[in-house]
Amino acid sequence: MSETVNATAPAAPAKPKRPKPKSMIMLGEQSAALMENARLAKERGEMVGWSTSIFPQEIAESLGLNILYPENFSAGIAARKQADPYLQMCEGPLEYNNDLCSYAKINLAYAEAMHEGGTMAMPDFLCVTNNICNQVTKWFENLSKTLNIPLFMIDTCYNYEDYVTESRVKYVRGQIEKYIKDLCEYTGKTWDEKRFQEVMEISAENKDLWIEANEMLAHKPSPMNGFDLFNYMSCMVCNRGKTSTTAILKQLISEINEHLKNGTSTYPVEEKYRVFWDGIACWPYLSHNLRTLKQYGINMVASGYVKAWALDYETNDLDGMAKAYSYCPANNNNMSTFIQRRAEALIQFQCDGMIYHVNRSCKVMDCQQIEAQRQIEAITGVPYTTFDGDQSDYRNYSEAQFETRIQGLVEVMKARKEAKENG
Repeated sequence: MSETVNATAPAAPAKPKRPKPKSMIMLGEQSAALMENARLAKERGEMVGWSTSIFPQEIAESLGLNILYPENFSAGIAARKQADPYLQMCEGPLEYNNDLCSYAKINLAYAEAMHEGGTMAMPDFLCVTNNICNQVTKWFENLSKTLNIPLFMIDTCYNYEDYVTESRVKYVRGQIEKYIKDLCEYTGKTWDEKRFQEVMEISAENKDLWIEANEMLAHKPSPMNGFDLFNYMSCMVCNRGKTSTTAILKQLISEINEHLKNGTSTYPVEEKYRVFWDGIACWPYLSHNLRTLKQYGINMVASGYVKAWALDYETNDLDGMAKAYSYCPANNNNMSTFIQRRAEALIQFQCDGMIYHVNRSCKVMDCQQIEAQRQIEAITGVPYTTFDGDQSDYRNYSEAQFETRIQGLVEVMKARKEAKENG
């Protein structure tokens, strides 16, 4: 008589979830406070601004103004899989083209649909700089026209050289000085040079802490799942000049050090391969990205994206600040700089492979990637793969394609590892 299976037998107990680290709880509290403080400021009749991500945040922070970041907000909407109605509205009634940046489409629709009823307080002024891309300029110009509010812009130049020329530094510094004057006049705030120095010092310390946290993943095996840094990135995007970010990053570094001491990691499986992720996170499918990589023991230990917020300048040097914002690790640098930074990171973080996110929203980054892939592999010998996706538009991603591309990369990485071990 064959043994029967008891269909009513209780299922195996679920594996307990790992408690949230203290730094992540602090991060959540900071993000909530950012939105709530802006809402309360509006209630008090104070002005609130919207800004692009790598704008000189030190100015508004010194004036005590509440600034929100539409790019970060759009990423959050996409990560929660709530982007569809905004995308449909932008491409439908608002008649914007499908090819536009999905961050822009979500935000333009949000501004049109929510007005004062949404969770992100509506702006009284806008701040934009084109050091990350040129599309933000038209995006914020359209917001300015639709909402009938002023736009403060700082124009940076594309750097054809491997440095920022003296004339460009003077050009950007002049705009920063004018921005300070104009913003004070518009908001009625009084400029405080001492407070400005304090904010610059806080921002500089946070830059150092952010770099330190990133570079701790160079340990092998890594004490951290690199995808975690995509989450912590918000404190540098939205709160770079605040002491709350200093506290979060110090706590994060303490937690990473504890993992190093104990030989543990937030990466949940054995680390067999280490990769560099190039491009913006694919927010709607981040969990699918991570699940797929975990199947093969692939840990993303380095990314050009998360370090883009580490702006390096002397705190008492306005020329240095102008230079930093003109030469941030984004899209306004030449191809040789783009390639050099990634090649150095592949060596520093002992990467076995590289994954390029061909992001439909970020055309300028994609155009650089095509040539960079070939040159970086020639310099380092590190294999790579690509996948089609989008930072916020779920329609531009295929789970099957991502899985197949990662499987192919694993085969190459495995063969190269075996060849190296065998001499």
